[in-house]
Amino acid sequence: MTDQHRYKPDQLLEGGRYSILKFLAEGGMQQVFLAKDTLLGRNLVIKVPKSGSALKRFENSAQLSARVNHPNTTRTYDFFLEDGTPHLVEEFVEGMDLSVLLRWVPQVDPHTTAFIFHHLARGLQAVARPGLVHRDLKPSNVMIEGGLALAGIKITDFGVASMAGDEIAEAVEGGTTSISASRTAIGAIPYMAPEVIDEPKSRRQASDVWAIGAIGYELLTGSKPFGQGLRATARILEAKAPPLLETAVQNEQFATLVRELYGLLLLCLARDFAARPRADALVQMCGRLCYTPPIDRRCGYVKSYPARSFGFISSPGQKDAFFHVDSVYGSRPEILDRVWYRPWPGDPADRAHPVVRMNKETPE
Repeated sequence: MTDQHRYKPDQLLEGGRYSILKFLAEGGMQQVFLAKDTLLGRNLVIKVPKSGSALKRFENSAQLSARVNHPNTTRTYDFFLEDGTPHLVEEFVEGMDLSVLLRWVPQVDPHTTAFIFHHLARGLQAVARPGLVHRDLKPSNVMIEGGLALAGIKITDFGVASMAGDEIAEAVEGGTTSISASRTAIGAIPYMAPEVIDEPKSRRQASDVWAIGAIGYELLTGSKPFGQGLRATARILEAKAPPLLETAVQNEQFATLVRELYGLLLLCLARDFAARPRADALVQMCGRLCYTPPIDRRCGYVKSYPARSFGFISSPGQKDAFFHVDSVYGSRPEILDRVWYRPWPGDPADRAHPVVRMNKETPE
């Protein structure tokens, strides 16, 4: 805990209603704290914007986000002022954000990518009904319930999305906040639709569709569709279709689903925002994909390769799992490499499918 954090553990807010448990995270726009609702006895998060001049904007965003109630979006519970500063109270999601998964897994298998993308589309469909536009959709604003077990997907940060969008507009237009100094703008660039660069203050739901298309491409291929940093803006404006990497379709067991997903992602990344599918149509398209939900995903390590074509995975407290190399998406893991997999019941060993190699720096 540093003096830069607004609150310390056990501090009481809103007349004692909320008790701060700990500092969780800090972004370009806000600080986030885990707190306990002393009245209802549940944990939740409290988000505090850094800009003291954002009161009305923050309140309006909170009112809009409170109108969204869907399993694929975080719920907004309360809004209050503390010493004149607005505070947003939201559902606490036990897990991690999608940017963490992207750091741990070089390429996400198409079944898991389809599951995440489908649920992002459902979340956008719910957001679109009351006319809300997120404007700052990126992996760090997508929460994964259950962490690597992948129990669910929730879009978050509606309360500060309008503020983030305004900061991005300021940065892109070359205002007092330069784009090189704006953490929010730099982080958003890889997921920023062309019209947002052309018209930074635009508020179109199609721009959110572009953003989840960019997220889906990154999951499937391990690469951002147009790169990152300031140089990505020129490529985004050109909107030349990002390639389908050979490594994504080299395994025939996954190739059909990969190509179908890739086709959907290109629709979302269309240069003309009017050509992109609406969220409700995108949900229907995802419903026609043939994918297996990533239930009970586990982490383990490759224990052995009795033959070139198959091996065994060991996971603490679990039965060993047999896998064939055709069940591996992306690069083949070596012995002692950590892997992320879905187990299927078997005897004497479970069967692992699909199997994805993890990066070296992964959780135990």
